[in-house]
Amino acid sequence: MAGGSILGNRVQRKEDPKFLTAGGDYADDLKDPRLEGAAQVVYVRSAVAHGIIEAIDVAGAIDMPGVIAVHTAQSLSLQPVASPFNPAAARTLLASDKVRYVGEPVAAVVAETWQQATDAAEMVFVDVEFLPTHIDLEAALASDSLIYEAAGSNAVFDTTALGMPENSATDEYFADCEVTVSGRFMNQRVAPCPLEVRASAAVWEEGRLVQWISSQGAQGAKAAFVAANGGDDDAVHLITPDVGGGFGAKIDSYPEELLLGPIAKLLGRPVRWRETRSESMMNLGHGRAQLQYVTIGGTREGKVTHYQLHAIQDAGAFVGMGTILAPFMTRPMSSGVYDISNIECRTTSVVTNTTPTTAYRGAGRPEATAAIERAMDMFALEIGKDPAEVRRMNLIAKFMEPHTTSIGQTYDVGDFEGALDKALDTAGYANLRSEQQARRDAGDAKQIGIGVSVYVEITGGVDPKQEAAKIEVHDDGTATVYTGTSPHGQGHETAWAMLAYDETGIPMDKITLVWGDTDRVPGGGGTMGSRSLQQGGAAVHQGAIELVEKAQELAAQLLEADVADIVLDKDNGAFHVAGTPAVAKSWGELAVASRQQGNELTIDTLFVADMATFPFGAHIAVVEVDTETGQVKHLRQVACDDAGRVINPLLLDGQIHGGIAQGTAQALLEEVRFDEDGNPITSNLADYGMISSAELPSFEVVHMETPTFVNPLGAKGIGESGTIGSTPAVQSAVVDAVSHLGVKHIDMPATAERVWQAIQAAN
Repeated sequence: MAGGSILGNRVQRKEDPKFLTAGGDYADDLKDPRLEGAAQVVYVRSAVAHGIIEAIDVAGAIDMPGVIAVHTAQSLSLQPVASPFNPAAARTLLASDKVRYVGEPVAAVVAETWQQATDAAEMVFVDVEFLPTHIDLEAALASDSLIYEAAGSNAVFDTTALGMPENSATDEYFADCEVTVSGRFMNQRVAPCPLEVRASAAVWEEGRLVQWISSQGAQGAKAAFVAANGGDDDAVHLITPDVGGGFGAKIDSYPEELLLGPIAKLLGRPVRWRETRSESMMNLGHGRAQLQYVTIGGTREGKVTHYQLHAIQDAGAFVGMGTILAPFMTRPMSSGVYDISNIECRTTSVVTNTTPTTAYRGAGRPEATAAIERAMDMFALEIGKDPAEVRRMNLIAKFMEPHTTSIGQTYDVGDFEGALDKALDTAGYANLRSEQQARRDAGDAKQIGIGVSVYVEITGGVDPKQEAAKIEVHDDGTATVYTGTSPHGQGHETAWAMLAYDETGIPMDKITLVWGDTDRVPGGGGTMGSRSLQQGGAAVHQGAIELVEKAQELAAQLLEADVADIVLDKDNGAFHVAGTPAVAKSWGELAVASRQQGNELTIDTLFVADMATFPFGAHIAVVEVDTETGQVKHLRQVACDDAGRVINPLLLDGQIHGGIAQGTAQALLEEVRFDEDGNPITSNLADYGMISSAELPSFEVVHMETPTFVNPLGAKGIGESGTIGSTPAVQSAVVDAVSHLGVKHIDMPATAERVWQAIQAAN
């Protein structure tokens, strides 16, 4: 871009032409010649939520047309895999001793076609001795019937963080408060529902496994595949093609993928697997599923002085990533944006006979925000003050140096009141309250509610807080950027090309991005926790600067000048001596010269961050509730999300829009449900409440930039912020619409039935 930096401009996505024309190359679309003649794998899944496996009868399946093999844990010699978070919880990748949830894989059928494998899978019979089924978290906690007997309890992970010297009983802890309010909130279980369900393919080449996976980070997944297949690290080559959505659920490696290598080795030919949408709903890790007991206390004037949170996290049927979200993500963020001097937070993770939980857009941080924001609303209602003003008087004051909360979490920079003011002004808050009062005075059947949410979240917080990048310049002047991040909709090809172009002057259309291949990019942290730009992007930015410095040294040799006199003409992508632009060396010429000297014009770099970053913001939601039917209509959503310095506002807005859609969906529609026997009753998109554009308003995005000092770009994460801010705002708006009728709380999702029931109960 002549005359200035491209950073900060709305640059169209490089990725879009491919996706809008030919389409992406997803795992189920692969036409790699190495997969020629691949057999198809279909998994037999448990129809029982909890029971001891007495026998697995595969005889009927083996004789079915096209069937090549039927495998169980015994035939594959599978050994129990212990949870890293509680070694007493161990399971085999195919259930062997027990089944623990409906949908758990029990056997693998291998056939010539997917249809043949599917038909044969129905002929495998699993004889199970039924055990008590645990669906309810608190019932599971109290039960003597254990899902993992060796764990000694269905509580598999427990932590307490104190804002005071010792833990106190609630009555004692809040003894000095003039007002206390308590609540029981269910942050319900949701399904990730990526557009692309999971699929994978595997083949062995000269004793080495090559496997394609739909993943958020091939490098991070590699250890699990090495463990599942034996051998050393070099024996596994993972490739991630285009990925059609992840939302956190595709961070994990699942049994269905991990078993393809052993099956292909026994078979002596490549194998492929893909799940159906119903399998995805039942087996792809679920999110949220956190029960919260909250008590908040303070003065009648509105100052909050005490806060207690007990978060009971549903881990589902395995002690996986979902187990640690409450202790490691919810707990440190429990105070949110508020200056509360006394905070206690306890977390208890519990196994149940349901689909295992995992990270889902925000991963523990939305739950923390939902708890404190709901508590602030109930506190404001109790003292009869405006919820926005109660928030304002309790906000942490603006800080541009690190601030540590009473729970012990250190934030980088923040201006929470500034974000709240921007959101309120854009929404026309005073006018909204006037309209609300007018409708109440008139006794209208349709009432409006205004929800306010102020949040802060942690991004780039998973260790190690670093990312590598490699940039290679070719003889024709093009460049390849290698990154350890893994895009699945975020726009990395565009953003990384912008960062490289901004420093080198190599046009964006001549920059190619390589990711998701453990041979070509051996190390990488993947894409999760909103880390990509602030770590992966920062690495590309740092690498581009180092590449220019390296090129300047080479140009100085070729032009017989001092390095200090070599300048880069970014508009023309050429280096020359200051004052003599007519004699210059292009990037392509430098690449050729470098190779002739026995070196590639390449730079490898590693960016390391000293700490996480903490995006923040404020959302205002406006809804209309029909008090006669409970129907909710989402009228407006004003979002001020501060992610530090913005590299591309177009990509920023896209992430915010997607986040708001998912946050609103949780507030109003989405919920994974099971019957009392553990059978999923929301296992397809006919029964599960997915949101569409028809249920959403046009979002009003308010831009605000408070750069961080944590990386040279000044950027924070944005991928999850929209979800974190929107959900409590929309939920609060629904409650606010009917609060004058005596309603104090409505659990999510605020469906018409649930809202109507709350109104009737209040009357």
